[in-house]
Amino acid sequence: MSIKITADSTCDLGTVLTEKYNVSIMPLTVLLGKDVYHDGVDITPQMIFDYVAANSILPKTSAPSVEDYTSFFAKHLEEYDHVIHFNISSKASASNSNATQAAAAFKGKVDIIDTYALSTGQGLLALKACDFAAAGEKPAKIVKDIKALVPKVNTSFVPDRLDYLHKGGRCSLAALMGAKVLRLHPLISMKEGQLYAKKKYMGNLDACIRKYVDDLVEEYPAYDRTRCFITHSSAEPETVAKARALVESKFGFDEVIETVAGSVVTSHCGKNTLGVLFIAE
Repeated sequence: MSIKITADSTCDLGTVLTEKYNVSIMPLTVLLGKDVYHDGVDITPQMIFDYVAANSILPKTSAPSVEDYTSFFAKHLEEYDHVIHFNISSKASASNSNATQAAAAFKGKVDIIDTYALSTGQGLLALKACDFAAAGEKPAKIVKDIKALVPKVNTSFVPDRLDYLHKGGRCSLAALMGAKVLRLHPLISMKEGQLYAKKKYMGNLDACIRKYVDDLVEEYPAYDRTRCFITHSSAEPETVAKARALVESKFGFDEVIETVAGSVVTSHCGKNTLGVLFIAE
């Protein structure tokens, strides 16, 4: 049986990985004022930064419609026997609901995975499904195995600035001002599909990233060594390089992959945010 793995654009896998693993992407929509763009297709993170700087408001983002998903799944079922689709957390977007409604029309040929994650937390699960499919697993077994991994994904990141989170209503003005004065950087993590501030670090971003990686080492002594993502929203190359060196020295991943967050994720976290994402055991 031929199996097609697909995902929302919020998986942040990038062209190289989606081509390597044959993952097809459903783009979410980004609105810059009245202009409509599609994540990963015709908009870049720099366009987000320029828009926010000029307008002092965040772009609006929206999920694909039920009709969009229906057409997307139908296209792939012309070539494949089964589709397994990975959505951004149902608690962050209507994507999962719309995809689930669309899948109902295909009589069991489309499975929808609510990843309860975003960015490469979502991408980790999609690539793990690719691993399972390459090993010869059937769709039902892949879905069962993936759902068992959903709560084990570490989706976390450290933002450099809180202005985007404040504009999006996820950070109070007092917290924003305190962060600027005290150089505080929150550790933002996902629990049961929702983002929350897990703890706070103090100092410059590089120092906070060191503390963040050390905390990950302590919290996750056992982990899936297959792959780890260092995902960032256009962070400085030196910061990314330091983060990679820390991860490679303190963990034992077979592969450490750098990806740049797409426009939807960037719209909510801002420039210079960095996360280390992997699957725990």
